[in-house]
Amino acid sequence: MRVLLIEDDPQLVSYLRKALLESGAVVDDARDGKEGLLKASVADYDVLVIDRMLPGLEGLALLRTLRAAGNHTPALILSALGEVDDRVEGLRAGGDDYLAKPFAFAELQARLDALCRRRSGDAQPTCLRIGDLEMDLLGRRVTRGGREIPLQPREFRLLEYLLRHAGQVVTRTMLLEAVWDYHFDPQTNVIDVHISRLRAKIDKDFPSPLLHTVRGAGYVLRATG
Repeated sequence: MRVLLIEDDPQLVSYLRKALLESGAVVDDARDGKEGLLKASVADYDVLVIDRMLPGLEGLALLRTLRAAGNHTPALILSALGEVDDRVEGLRAGGDDYLAKPFAFAELQARLDALCRRRSGDAQPTCLRIGDLEMDLLGRRVTRGGREIPLQPREFRLLEYLLRHAGQVVTRTMLLEAVWDYHFDPQTNVIDVHISRLRAKIDKDFPSPLLHTVRGAGYVLRATG
């Protein structure tokens, strides 16, 4: 999930950015309405999170401008204004959902997931598998041979990407772009470290390995035998 967070409260931005990254999202942020409008107009996002009271350009005005320009990216409005009339105004301005402050992050995440599923026509699978390895995307649970495998958020995201491209060789560049959003130098060993940890968790103590290194090319998740 690629999220644009348009919010001027630095503490809330820091909290939401950290929580969203830990959940596997890729996050960009803008601290005022004009910057948010520019970023939303020039880049492709799965969902927008827009604070209603923004400096430079108010959140609903930003949203109306995007919709008038033909940008239909799903948008969740955040606001301290939570009365019925406020929510109606936000939805009529082009918002797809409206969440009043204060809120629980779990609810925000569930609403963002729902907006993304709605955009894709609910066509995304909720379970990925190869051989006896299964990933429950909704429950964020991984098992192999019926045994649960605990994964850290980044490991989960890495395995999800490999599962979505099972049987295909994925390069380091592809992984940096999809899993780390180019936050690290391509020469870093962060991929090797995470691949090693993931391999130890999903292949150790099992008769046949699933995660293979293709020398000079990258990695592939493939069932053998």
